[in-house]
Amino acid sequence: MSDQSETTSAADPSSTAPSGESSPGGETVVEATPYGGAAASGGPRRVRTRHFQNAKRDGIKITGLTSYDQLTARIFDEAGIDFLLVGDSSGNNVFGYETTLPVTVDELIPLTRAVAGAVKRAFVVADMPFGSYEVGAEEALHTAIRFMKETGAHAVKLEGGTRSAEQIRRIVQAGIPVMAHIGYTPQSEHGLGGHIIQGRGDAVERLLADAKAVEEAGAFAVVLEMVPSDAARQVTELLEIPTISVGAGAHTDGQLLVWTDWAGLTTGRVPKFVKQYADLAGILGRAAAEWRTDVANGTYPSPEHSYE
Repeated sequence: MSDQSETTSAADPSSTAPSGESSPGGETVVEATPYGGAAASGGPRRVRTRHFQNAKRDGIKITGLTSYDQLTARIFDEAGIDFLLVGDSSGNNVFGYETTLPVTVDELIPLTRAVAGAVKRAFVVADMPFGSYEVGAEEALHTAIRFMKETGAHAVKLEGGTRSAEQIRRIVQAGIPVMAHIGYTPQSEHGLGGHIIQGRGDAVERLLADAKAVEEAGAFAVVLEMVPSDAARQVTELLEIPTISVGAGAHTDGQLLVWTDWAGLTTGRVPKFVKQYADLAGILGRAAAEWRTDVANGTYPSPEHSYE
């Protein structure tokens, strides 16, 4: 999905370009550093904002997962996931908070730095936590600048439609890409009355207005969370920028999931829209129990795991 002059199709057997991960759309591309220095040899070209736009144009689905550390970031990057969101969902999945509200910029910065430093291809988006942009556009810009300078992220994300349009516009004017987030916005869960599906019935007009507001403010993509599939379809057809579903059905330009839900590390009730592709909680639990038994029985460490 890169410009044709800069790409070599992965399907072209006569290609002599260095191998690498394919960009969304199946193209293998390489990228040099713009001001000299150590350019990666044979490395993959970064997913860029234009690739999101090209994906919508070409009908290619965009894939995204959350990540909070370098280990998962590297795995997801090598698997070809298009973008990684260092979400304030780390509040639930890293810090053990009941909600995302307590998460701070200072907590997210080292997580984002770890993810951004681990990937070669994936586009890294830093979530702007509650309290870091609501006061106004200048506060929002200050937060966005911190993320870009201190983490190596490629974009920021913030919640809200019309109410956040001014903040989005100011950040974009400074040259920082913004992914918007409308529908159910977790940072506003108390104001919304809990985990309630948004955009039903007459409320779809508000959803459409929010979507149009963030597009006009300059967002390069918008997350739609917990909205009916038909409402998400209407937003997707309305906008020129890509839509990313988190529980918004199949009629969007891409899908995003919290990785701990998707991989079965989360225990207990998971959202209806989550398909669990693994049972990491079970795997890790069984491995820990087996190791504890081996230690208790004296079978670990064995001679092969000991230095002579």
